[in-house]
Amino acid sequence: MRHLLRSSVALLGLGLLAGCANVSGPQQASGKPWDIRAVVLTTYEIGQDSGDRAGEFQPWVEGEKLTEKVAFPAGVHDIYTDPAHHILYVVTGTTLSPAASSVAALGMDPRFDLTKAYWIVSAISGFDQQAASVGSVSWADYVVSDISKYIDPREAPKNWPYGYYMITAEKPNQYVTSGGDGPDGSIDHAMSYKLNPALVKWAYDLTKNLPLEDSPALAAERKRRTTKAAKQLPRVVIGGDFASDAFWHGRIMTQFARDWVKMVSQNQSQFVESNMEDAGVMEAMKRLTRAGRADINRVLISRSASNYTEQAPGQTAVQSANDSFSGEAQALENGYRVAAKALHEIVDNWPRFENGVH
Repeated sequence: MRHLLRSSVALLGLGLLAGCANVSGPQQASGKPWDIRAVVLTTYEIGQDSGDRAGEFQPWVEGEKLTEKVAFPAGVHDIYTDPAHHILYVVTGTTLSPAASSVAALGMDPRFDLTKAYWIVSAISGFDQQAASVGSVSWADYVVSDISKYIDPREAPKNWPYGYYMITAEKPNQYVTSGGDGPDGSIDHAMSYKLNPALVKWAYDLTKNLPLEDSPALAAERKRRTTKAAKQLPRVVIGGDFASDAFWHGRIMTQFARDWVKMVSQNQSQFVESNMEDAGVMEAMKRLTRAGRADINRVLISRSASNYTEQAPGQTAVQSANDSFSGEAQALENGYRVAAKALHEIVDNWPRFENGVH
């Protein structure tokens, strides 16, 4: 899915309740947890896992020829695994809290040793037309959430560009922190998650020249747009990932996202794509790392553009928000193509990656 972690990882221990289905193997027989080397996280599926209209999960099931399932009662969908039981393919559910809960539950599941696993989010999203064209794929360097105050613009000062501002601030575009917590100690102020720069660079260098799928629909969309980036063919980029529970849209909100990602990352990143899960994923990974169950330095987030976050010339924001996603099919295919390249490079060359990328 595209575009604040309002509930934390309340389901952290529910993975202990999960049982197995259609699973066999020497590790299970010996009672040892599986040695997981990679986890692929998608956020939704439509209908069946194969053979019909695809969501984010189906390209992986079909592309990897997956047949073996593992029950995951604490999640939203059965997990698939490879024959060697080194990879888990997961549907987290959409929006921040379900995604965080699924990742936390999986991380605490005693069936799996995830201490050295790489986690790859493979999902679609809305892109900034100043960053890349529809059908493109982005590797996130930062994930930013939107813990904020909001004043309806009709009641806000007229010189405010929008109604959102930091929970610890007094007006938009004011960066104020208080040691990680809000003034009353009740709000976790951690809104910015920096991904391992060496790992992100490695993934980008590996995939930047991959041929990506194009289509007449994407070509038509490129003709409607006026920015240089939106007129280019689909490509692989690096940039900021803005995750919010609100499905926002339009020129004003896109400018807010640009300002917000730049401010919260302290000028270390720029807005590329929007979604509704990744801050939840990263918060869960932060806590799992603290618990010794996973390693947040092994997270990669790959998002592909199914649409833009603002309207085309001649459209209103409402018309654009309610329009069909012109790049959904190509975004799913290109997202799979890019993320799978990184996945197999890691798993197929495990001795090179077992001790991390630094």
